[in-house]
Amino acid sequence: MIWGKTFVELLVCTGFLCSAVAEEPVGARVESIFSAVADGKSPGVAVLIRKNGGTLFQHGYGVRELRTGARIDEHTDFRLASVTKQFTAMTTMLLVRDGKLRYDESLTDLFPDFPAYGRSITIRHLLTHTSGLPDYEDLMDEVGKKRGATWTASHQIQDREVLALLKQQVSGKFAPGTSWAYSNSGYVLLGLIDAEVSGEPFSQVLKERIFGPLHMSNTLAYVSGKNTVPERAYGHEKDGNEFVETDQSPTSATLGDGGVYSNLLDLGKWDAALENHILLSESEMKAALTAVKLADGSEPHWPVAPGDDNLNPGAPVRYGFGWFLDPYEGRARMWHTGTTVGFRNAIERFTAERLTIIVLCNRSDLDANKLALQAAAMLRPQ
Repeated sequence: MIWGKTFVELLVCTGFLCSAVAEEPVGARVESIFSAVADGKSPGVAVLIRKNGGTLFQHGYGVRELRTGARIDEHTDFRLASVTKQFTAMTTMLLVRDGKLRYDESLTDLFPDFPAYGRSITIRHLLTHTSGLPDYEDLMDEVGKKRGATWTASHQIQDREVLALLKQQVSGKFAPGTSWAYSNSGYVLLGLIDAEVSGEPFSQVLKERIFGPLHMSNTLAYVSGKNTVPERAYGHEKDGNEFVETDQSPTSATLGDGGVYSNLLDLGKWDAALENHILLSESEMKAALTAVKLADGSEPHWPVAPGDDNLNPGAPVRYGFGWFLDPYEGRARMWHTGTTVGFRNAIERFTAERLTIIVLCNRSDLDANKLALQAAAMLRPQ
């Protein structure tokens, strides 16, 4: 854990006019939020808080797997689920910058055999969840009903199979750009597109374009049988009073929408790269941090009908490229959550405050974003 003396040193080096006596209780209160959620025998949580370019708080609670009792720490790799989308968006933006892609390219430009409904779906639509693509999870269910169970936790759907399912459709859920609906399908396709134009697997694209340059040495897109997750956290769910390992689902093998594993140390490097514009300049990053508008200029809303990926049915939504941009209690932020079987994650970046809070959980009974916002409340500017 980092606070107390290290925190005071941080205050001095960043020019804060605060005293150790005034600030140390803040660290203690942040500690109290997370120490209560996991003991030494349960799956738990890893927490990173960065402020003004330095680490303010970093700690792990609980175990990364029940079989060995190995403890969670800053090296523990969690499945990020949809937090992955910011990395997929970044690789796409880098390819656009390099002239290998254009935001206005359509699915039929990139996949000539894609059905006609893809002719008006662009890269920009995919990035901003305005494509109207059908949900591949729903299509899996339809195929399962027709042919029997096809995909399981041990026989998982692959990216190319997602593309094949989408090619079997004749229309989307709505005309591209006319509405907004969170789309894992869109980000699976972005991963495939990035791989196609780069001439190598998406896992390698991520390594060469992001993880390698930023020295995120233990971050990877996991491909079963081809690479190994170091110091891996396994996902868990609660069954009564007991935890059971529930680490994989039929959709756990797709990459662009949720396949990255990472840890606190590497995500701290990612946060620093975003703040200091290491991969893209401030002007090049601007598109990712501009909330999408619909084709008629109106503000998009979450779908009215509740659903697993529908966080706020019917409410307005601000989304850029791989980031939600809704303010929180008047505080500017860019943020994303990640939810999959056995894992709950959140990254909250309060950009004007130079404050980032990352919470990674390897158990499904915790609300990572709620915990992150509790910590944010304690660190609100006075």
